[in-house]
Amino acid sequence: MAVFKINVNGQAHSVEAEPDMPILWVLRDLIGLTGTKYGCGIGECGACSVLVDGEDARGCQVAISDVGNKKITTIEGLSKDGSHPLQKAWIEHDVPQCGYCQAGHIMSAAALLHKTPNPTDAQIEEALGSHICRCGTYVRIREAVKAAAGSAR
Repeated sequence: MAVFKINVNGQAHSVEAEPDMPILWVLRDLIGLTGTKYGCGIGECGACSVLVDGEDARGCQVAISDVGNKKITTIEGLSKDGSHPLQKAWIEHDVPQCGYCQAGHIMSAAALLHKTPNPTDAQIEEALGSHICRCGTYVRIREAVKAAAGSAR
């Protein structure tokens, strides 16, 4: 085991972990941030998406030893009170059903909107197309991303 100093949601944390431990488990088991979900464990479903220095990353695929001084943002760090435009749009467009995949979708959408403030349907599909939503709310997800883009302007 090694001690790693990481920045999560603007706060410094010191954690003891194996170097190959995915940040998903660091976040959930060692720090106690359970908003990031475990889905498939192989980086295919998107449920564990977080931001690493503002870039979309699958938490199950990024080892803590690869994080270094990068800043990690989870769904808990997007806004303290649910006031982020994406979180508000998710509610306004009735996106959540079971809610399991939503944190990952929102975090990937946040990365997209940071780079592309007014994305096209094709850009939204490219950014979120690999995410799996068992409830099938894909149309509402796209509408919410577009609404969030409009309200952020």
